[in-house]
Amino acid sequence: MLMRRRAFLVGIAGTATAAGTMGSGAAETTPLQYQQGGKTHTVGMHTEGGSYYFDPVGLYVNPGDTVTWTIESGSHSATSYTKGNPQASTTRIPDGAEGWDSGVISSGEFSHTFEQKGTYDYYCTPHKSLGMVGRIVCGSPGGPATQGEIPDDVGGGAMPDSETIVEKKSISYPYVPGTSHGGPPLLFWGGAGVFTLMSVYLYSIYDRATGRYDENTPGDEPGI
Repeated sequence: MLMRRRAFLVGIAGTATAAGTMGSGAAETTPLQYQQGGKTHTVGMHTEGGSYYFDPVGLYVNPGDTVTWTIESGSHSATSYTKGNPQASTTRIPDGAEGWDSGVISSGEFSHTFEQKGTYDYYCTPHKSLGMVGRIVCGSPGGPATQGEIPDDVGGGAMPDSETIVEKKSISYPYVPGTSHGGPPLLFWGGAGVFTLMSVYLYSIYDRATGRYDENTPGDEPGI
């Protein structure tokens, strides 16, 4: 009887120890939302002829999402507009947000996780002056990147505004900004039409100035 009681107590102690161990392990387990992590987005870094660009040039992410920049061709960097980073004269990421700089890489990839809501501008160090810039909106627009144009010389680089990125989620390169006149394509054809009409008008003035349309005077008639 005594042996059975001791065995029962040992069983209880073992069960309690196991439960304690399980409880300790559960306390150390990372919460489910952090286990799963955020979504991973990919941005390609390209050299194509005389063009250097990120694609997509505009991207929307949620807090906790990760962006991975991959070398598709050439050598590039993904560098946030954070004062103190190479060639960044000012900060264009949300206040208190963590900046990043991959350095120039020729292969592989670089990743950064976005935690704070706002708008983030970034660039490629060797090709910023050639227009290689990009923009990411995390959660909702905000911060200095929503105000004014990029202050540094970025060549022909054009980035979509934050609201457009939120609406479209991902905007491919090249980005052609729209206007109240219907955008550059419509402006181009409208300009071409005006140029054509003006050319015809000027030619008609020149043609009339030659006198070929003047009325013939007596003696100028054929055979006289």
